[in-house]
Amino acid sequence: MTTLLLHGLGADRRQPLELLAPVVRQVAGDDELVIAPDVRAHGGYLTVGEPADFALDRLAAEIATTVREQFEESTGRPLDDGEPLTVLGISMGAAIALRLALDELLPIDRAVFVRPAFDDRSLPDNLRVFPVIGQLLVDAGAAGAAEFREREIFHRIAAESPAGAKGLLSQFTSPDAARRAMRLIEIPRNRAFVDDGELARLAPRGIRSLVVAAPRDPVHPVPIAERWAIGLEAPLVMLTARDDGQARQNAVLGRQLARWLEASDARRGTRG
Repeated sequence: MTTLLLHGLGADRRQPLELLAPVVRQVAGDDELVIAPDVRAHGGYLTVGEPADFALDRLAAEIATTVREQFEESTGRPLDDGEPLTVLGISMGAAIALRLALDELLPIDRAVFVRPAFDDRSLPDNLRVFPVIGQLLVDAGAAGAAEFREREIFHRIAAESPAGAKGLLSQFTSPDAARRAMRLIEIPRNRAFVDDGELARLAPRGIRSLVVAAPRDPVHPVPIAERWAIGLEAPLVMLTARDDGQARQNAVLGRQLARWLEASDARRGTRG
């Protein structure tokens, strides 16, 4: 079996490898092939490119090509369209995972969408902070963090979630952040899906989904996760808030994810 892990905006492949891979290994075993690529302009993917390169469908197509290449390198055979593949995506990674499934770019039979932030709107309110950070990086580099701390949008987020605000500040210190600032400016302009009807296409194709949300998370609002869950006909798992302790939230995620994967594996076996 194969599992694909996709990171969030401004992070890199280490994020899901540290957070999600241990749970996958716990449930699936050490022989599970885990693929965790860096998205364009993140981590080891050094190329930035042009604004159009950050359209979600293009990012998804690049990920699909990378997955097929890494699968063949690891197994010595091409990825067959009947090969069951699990995808787990965090935030931006959830949006890319959704496009992979909707556009049938990979043979996905189950998907976990962790704290989705994108919907059918370009630059929704919860994502407007990222182009602000991106432009400050273009104008001032890492020193732009000082001005960002003075912005009303930062104070509004910090009032709801100090941990969320701290996480946003880390965008200024991520590797090569200024040169890669285009990712923060362009990616939030994308729509993850056209409408609720498009979301509803997955379940009839036999793709099982899980949506994960957390309270008091201004970048990843619970109503967006609820909309995904309803449209996908998927269960919605609620975590504890990040501000109540990151370790606690991670532990709850691990337990809930393991439970769902185990139940899903049982259904896989029954179906197989």
